[in-house]
Amino acid sequence: MDSLEKREDGARHHGPRHVGIILDGNGRWAEKRGLIRTEGHKAGASKVIEACRWADELGIEVLSLYAFSTENWKRSKEEVSALMGLLIEVVRIHFKELMDEGAKITVMGEMSRLPLPARKAVQYAVDKSKDNQGLVINIGLNYGGRDEIIRAFHRAHQAGIDPESLSERDLDGFLDTREFPPLDLIIRTGGELRLSNFMIWQAAYAEFVFLDCYWPDFSKNDLVEACRSFSQRKRRFGGVKS
Repeated sequence: MDSLEKREDGARHHGPRHVGIILDGNGRWAEKRGLIRTEGHKAGASKVIEACRWADELGIEVLSLYAFSTENWKRSKEEVSALMGLLIEVVRIHFKELMDEGAKITVMGEMSRLPLPARKAVQYAVDKSKDNQGLVINIGLNYGGRDEIIRAFHRAHQAGIDPESLSERDLDGFLDTREFPPLDLIIRTGGELRLSNFMIWQAAYAEFVFLDCYWPDFSKNDLVEACRSFSQRKRRFGGVKS
């Protein structure tokens, strides 16, 4: 957090530790430019690498990215195949530089449905970076908030917890994000004003910033301004504060 607090422009006093971003608008970005949708996804993937560096510079500890949802399987086979291929390409091209910067790669979601080559590429990045102490890049792959809650209940049951005594704290401990600080801020690009099944349990007391720009056009200033907005809000968590 110190790196952001020392900014010369005094952008914020208390910034978010855990930021989630819904990466929306890649396809529309491409269509607007007369390109095929996969070109938008490529541009979006490059933006992810930039955003990770910006987040690290701003002192964010965990960056959770909604990369591929449980609903995205409804897209055409061609687009899904391109997205899986792009996932492999991103690991091949960019993983070493993220490793060198100390980033730790984690995944939320059920990876078993991913094609084997994509699953292997992601698992390689997770395993190789597991001891890193820098920015945590938490990628949502075949992820849905409702699905995560169901899987958390299954884990609790397998752990022998009585459903009648299950508490919110207990369930927190079985979520995909159980090792992370609470979700502070959600940013959504693309002009939509909804969560689209993203981290719906964790979003209970998160702050929201909605942006009209498509994800490939997201800028460092957008992230700084979102953090600035967060720092200026009073978070009461249901109580009363002066």
